[in-house]
Amino acid sequence: QVRLVESEGGSVQAGGSLRLSCVASGSIYSGYVMAWFRQAPGKEREGVAGIDDDDNIRYTDSVKGRFTISRDHAKKTVYLQMNNLKPDDTAMYYCAAAVVNGGRHLLGVFGLDYEKYNFYGQGTQVTVSS
Repeated sequence: QVRLVESEGGSVQAGGSLRLSCVASGSIYSGYVMAWFRQAPGKEREGVAGIDDDDNIRYTDSVKGRFTISRDHAKKTVYLQMNNLKPDDTAMYYCAAAVVNGGRHLLGVFGLDYEKYNFYGQGTQVTVSS
């Protein structure tokens, strides 16, 4: 089992920055992909960014150039640095992980498809005011 705990989100004004972190505990050693998803009220959940342990990275178009996903394998932590935030970024952000022991290039398998992931955090709220 894998447990995911997100850092606290926050409220910022448009143009500001926030960094989210997600710490994994449990059976996550090699063969994993971690991703951030978000859901705003009245909108569908969308994949924001993902990274696997081969360091493949993917972003949804709306955050390219503004958000950066990274990971610290030793700390079993994935980060989401969010710069130049916009009101449209306001949402509940969720961390998710998929683990396939010995798996490689898993971002290519799981993509940013929330339903394919195995484990989920409880979510953290990000609010951007104009």
